Parts: sequence; structure tokens; C-alpha cells
Amino acid sequence: MPLAIRAATRADEDAIADILLPMIRAGETYPLPRDMTRADALADWFAPDHEVFVAEDDGVMLGTYYLRPNQRGGGAHVANCGYVTARAVEGRGVGRAMCEHSLARAASRGFRAMQFNFVVSTNDRAVRLWQACGFEIVGRLPSAFRHPMRGDVDAFVMFRSLPPQDATHGDRS
Repeated sequence: MPLAIRAATRADEDAIADILLPMIRAGETYPLPRDMTRADALADWFAPDHEVFVAEDDGVMLGTYYLRPNQRGGGAHVANCGYVTARAVEGRGVGRAMCEHSLARAASRGFRAMQFNFVVSTNDRAVRLWQACGFEIVGRLPSAFRHPMRGDVDAFVMFRSLPPQDATHGDRS
């Protein structure tokens, strides 16, 4: 599938909301309130420290992700991302393309690693994809996520190092 990944703009908000809201309403993969408003969802996704990207094919939005420092201060050298793929294209490589793009972007910004703080253990497709992209499960949070159909399930902390970049090119901004 020909896929272009570019920086998101505020003009993309409607298409991004169309991808985010079904995921939020399902309540199966992100620890967000299922009744979160569109405005709150977009404010969360476009938080000031988030660099937001979209994946599209011929102008049709297929997915979105954000990149940010995982922590401030002494933890700012580790990146964090959140990804959402449109349900209609799940399993077609959009998530992998966004992950690969985010890893390259994070490295170019000078991040030395990437960490996912809360991967719901029942999100098998995501866990397999992140592992295929070089992430390891480094922690398990027992019963940390209240799944709407499966009850309390574990969440994983996943981590991978990034290749070092020339310090004159990375800016973490």
C-alpha cells in the first residue's frame, strides 16, 4: 500500500478524530475515558509536547501517531509514542510503517530509546508488532487495565534502544 507519513496540521483534526474516537469508545487499548469528548480527545492527542503525524494514502487518513519525551528532565532522552490505525485498515501495515517512521524521527531528534508505558496485554496485534520492531517487555503491571469485556488485565512496559545519532543533528525539540 503506498503510504505517506507527514506532520499533522489542525486541518487534519476531523480525520484524526474519526480515527481516535472509535478506539476511545471501544475502550480496549488505551486508558482513556470511553465517554471522552471529541474536543478532549483532540486536545490530548495534540498536547503541547506532542509532535503529531498522520499516515495517508491518496489523501485518505489511515492512521496517526504522536511522539514526545517519555518524561521531563532526567528522562527526556527517552521517547514515547501513541499510535492509532483506522479500523478499516488494521492488519495492513499502517501501524508498522508509523512505528518505523517514529523510530527514525525519534533517533533524528536525539532520543536514545523509546518506551511504551502501558501496552494492554490483550492487544495481541500491538504486542506482536512492537516486539517485531525490536521492543522488549521489560515490565508487567498486574491487572492495571480494566478491559470492557475481559475485566482486569495486565499492561506491559515495552522498551527499545535507538541507534546513536550525531549529537550535532539531534535536537529533542
